[in-house]
Amino acid sequence: MDLISTTPALRDACAKLATQPFVTVDTEFMRETTYYPKLCLIQMAGPDGTAVLVDPLAKDIDLRPFLDLMADEGVVKVFHSARQDLEIIWLMGSLLPQPFFDTQVAAMVCGYGDSVSYEQLVNDLAKAKIDKSSRFTDWSRRPLSEAQLAYALSDVTHLVKIYEVLAGELLRTDRGAWLDEEMAVLTSPETYRADPELAWRRLSGRMRKPREIAVLAEVAAWREREAQSRNVPRGRILKDEAVIDVATSAPRSVEALGRLRTIPAGFERSRTGADILAAVERGFARDLAAISMPERVRGRSGGNGALVELLKVLLKAVCETEGVAPKIIATVDDLEAVAEDDAADVAVLHGWRRSLFGEKALALKHGRLALSAEGGRIVVRDLV
Repeated sequence: MDLISTTPALRDACAKLATQPFVTVDTEFMRETTYYPKLCLIQMAGPDGTAVLVDPLAKDIDLRPFLDLMADEGVVKVFHSARQDLEIIWLMGSLLPQPFFDTQVAAMVCGYGDSVSYEQLVNDLAKAKIDKSSRFTDWSRRPLSEAQLAYALSDVTHLVKIYEVLAGELLRTDRGAWLDEEMAVLTSPETYRADPELAWRRLSGRMRKPREIAVLAEVAAWREREAQSRNVPRGRILKDEAVIDVATSAPRSVEALGRLRTIPAGFERSRTGADILAAVERGFARDLAAISMPERVRGRSGGNGALVELLKVLLKAVCETEGVAPKIIATVDDLEAVAEDDAADVAVLHGWRRSLFGEKALALKHGRLALSAEGGRIVVRDLV
């Protein structure tokens, strides 16, 4: 198992794979000490038995043939749990694979549970076992052992069979369109653009005050820009709990910043401390009327807690009957929105999700549907 380390060898391998109807793809990377992932290995395989390993760390190798293959619309690109792999490809070439297939998403549609692991699918569909001894490899080190290379290659060779089984199941059940929305999110450039101005969203939690959100937005944006410019993890700049602490406490002096338990001693008098205080001031300067509050803070589930719990039971029952993972049908936020508003603009009240579950959820909400337990299972019955 030799690593491809030259551009001509990579070009030849990609040309061969481009003749296949689909190619399975995986990457190995490191990002423990960086903001951006460091690509260390590329694995690809085709249904004809072709399987290759590419060394992106090799001196002078040009990865353009790989990017051209990812852009080839005549070849389906198959990944498992693709988000981080697609982020790497986007950062490499400002492109995203088309057409594209994620076996984790497909497995959820086919009833294999929420966020099903690759190992489980290998066991269940490829009838094989994975040697996990190389799972925690430092993929940036060279040379890689035969065992490490074999482990990496198994991430794409077994994926060939998994894809064939899942694609056949989707065709048999006519559920291919169910994947479209999830695939569209994964292949949207917006998914991978790390906009500092939006960094606050992942930290907003249950913040309910516009002033807290205003300060959070400025501090989180400052931290994101710092992490990007220095290519270090966000936590190396300021930990999440410290960002949240600053947003809720809104310190406006060196002394006030130093009193926060999440700020290391002496940190408040550093250049970084000054930057944090400047961000707080920018937060105070914002027009509170223009602050966009997190959607889930806007009064959801107030007084509807019991109904939301019933909707969760209904969701589980429907998904068990239909053989589909709950995660791909509705989130808790979706259920809270339905409990509050029959016309809520959430995915579960549109398209196939509405037909499968949304209509039943509304019927339960308005007393036209009942749930009962029989033989250890939840039974759904129409009342009218």
